[in-house]
Amino acid sequence: MATRPRLRRRRRTKIIATIGPASSDEATLTRLFMAGADVFRLNFSHGTHEDHAARIALIRAIEARLDRPIGILADVQGPKLRVGAFIGGRTQLVAGEEFTLDLNPAPGDRRRVNLPHPEIIDAAGIGTNLLIDDGKLRLRVKRRTANALTTEILVGGPISDRKGVNVPDVMLSIPALTAKDRDDIAFALDHGVDCIGLSFVQRPEDVEQARALIAGRAWIMTKLEKPQALENLDAIIALSDAVMVARGDLGVELPPEEVPLAQKRIVRLARISGKPVVVATQMLESMINAPAPTRAEASDVATAVFDGADAVMLSAETASGQYPYEAVNMMDRIIARVEEDPSWRQSTNAARPAPDHNSSDAIAAAGRQIAETIGATAIAAFTTSGASALRVARERPACPVLAIAPDVKVARRLAFVWGAHAVVAPEASGMSEAVTRALRIAHVHGLAQHGDEIVVVAGLPFGVPGNTNSLRVARLK
Repeated sequence: MATRPRLRRRRRTKIIATIGPASSDEATLTRLFMAGADVFRLNFSHGTHEDHAARIALIRAIEARLDRPIGILADVQGPKLRVGAFIGGRTQLVAGEEFTLDLNPAPGDRRRVNLPHPEIIDAAGIGTNLLIDDGKLRLRVKRRTANALTTEILVGGPISDRKGVNVPDVMLSIPALTAKDRDDIAFALDHGVDCIGLSFVQRPEDVEQARALIAGRAWIMTKLEKPQALENLDAIIALSDAVMVARGDLGVELPPEEVPLAQKRIVRLARISGKPVVVATQMLESMINAPAPTRAEASDVATAVFDGADAVMLSAETASGQYPYEAVNMMDRIIARVEEDPSWRQSTNAARPAPDHNSSDAIAAAGRQIAETIGATAIAAFTTSGASALRVARERPACPVLAIAPDVKVARRLAFVWGAHAVVAPEASGMSEAVTRALRIAHVHGLAQHGDEIVVVAGLPFGVPGNTNSLRVARLK
């Protein structure tokens, strides 16, 4: 798959754009990609399989027309905990009064409502906090029976049918994958998506369950949005291919002052592990209805870039907002400006994790050091599975990472990875052929001119995944 140099990004941090009613036609999707979207996210909490199939077909058509690999993230809903219905559709809860959540399916009133989740009743104890409607309403358990929780209303307000329930204090015995999720994952895999986003993961076993189901057919991106997941963070990251700081639900269940610290911790640990990490939710929220962000939102995006995130994500801004193109364009501009600043390079270098004690990491670290010493214009990583490109990207080199993969599926996954410019090319038969091919591709893609030097890393013999053991320096003559 040849690549046109004009479509090479001039920034390292990637952009994920969510598709929805505002961005489901080919013309808009093309504009979003040209503006800077590297990955498109399908939110399986909304839309039908027919909707998603049509969007996937459009993305692949754009990919073929523009000769660039495009990543697709299928974000599954996960277990949604909700209260039941109310008489008249709504009521008002008053602070200081009691309110009961029970297994009775009858419509509720200002004194009680159905809670069709016995797992919550089983797990809750005296003092457990329940948050309703994204934390707008707060309840605390005073008494419990086998079928009901009687609570004190700490923060009241209006409540209506089917509002969501969050239980930040306890681990719930519910599977991370519902029957709907399994159907959605099967559909997504059949349609060739590149990454599955797992929602409401609490424990490492949730990721293991998904890995057994997906069986390597797509990357697994674990969304970190539960306090319980943060307690098992190292193990969850180790089992994931990528992670997302899902600040929306995380911000409901954690105190607001804890969310920035959680974001920095997650990004740091993912960086150390060499796993792509995405910062998401409310990044340019005001651009849902306005053509420009607030200064605080611009700073929020910049902070994620300074922290070292591989990608930042737009949600409603591109899915249902009035200015999807402007949102992507603005995010692209913010990232590019941050990455031009000398302090960004200084902080990136300071946060670089030490290489692991193996030859593959040693080669990647040496490649970055040599590239900086000689002023190389690119590091070309021949990568069968994506592992070599991930190792080089973990080093956060000053020059672009030219990821050369024999399989378009691998190239699409690398759309999530910091600094990676992925190109599909046949497997080389030896290192000399690999160097010649890397020079040619670097030239075609605008990464090297005559007289420039590049660093080439690869694994010999070719075709063996995760075996980066060779390095060459080459000059384009």
